[in-house]
Amino acid sequence: MAYAARDDRPADKAARYAEVEAEILAVLDGEPNRTARMATVASMLADAFPAFFWTGFYVVDPDKAGELVVGPYQGTLGCLRIAFGRGVCGAAAKDRATQIVEDVHAFPGHIACDSRSASEIVVPVFDASGALIAVFDVDATVTSAFDAVDAHALERLMARVFAA
Repeated sequence: MAYAARDDRPADKAARYAEVEAEILAVLDGEPNRTARMATVASMLADAFPAFFWTGFYVVDPDKAGELVVGPYQGTLGCLRIAFGRGVCGAAAKDRATQIVEDVHAFPGHIACDSRSASEIVVPVFDASGALIAVFDVDATVTSAFDAVDAHALERLMARVFAA
């Protein structure tokens, strides 16, 4: 079952997330490499939700304090670097909190990597010690594509994949 933004009930979307989470965890069972884990999550979520236009990670750069660098993703060209506090990804990194933006064009300081992006969700990703290691970014071409169902499911998935 493919999920199309705004066409399904929240229960349907939650069920799809649960199904994809189980698939991702099965594929990643025993895989310790963080890059491989990120690439798999980005790929499988992009495939599971056709409304996801850009799906991927911005990783905390260990060599440049307060900056994210593009990591594994699916979609068009992403921004290469984003400072903490800049744009939606930078806000998620700085505040260590999920950001849901219904209309990116109304978000002060939005970084327009691709003009087709209309809404966005960004979830901070923590390791087992609670350190921020990345943010997970999803863009859609329609406004209001993301809600609390997405936030809860993505936060849970990131915790199970990277903090377990």
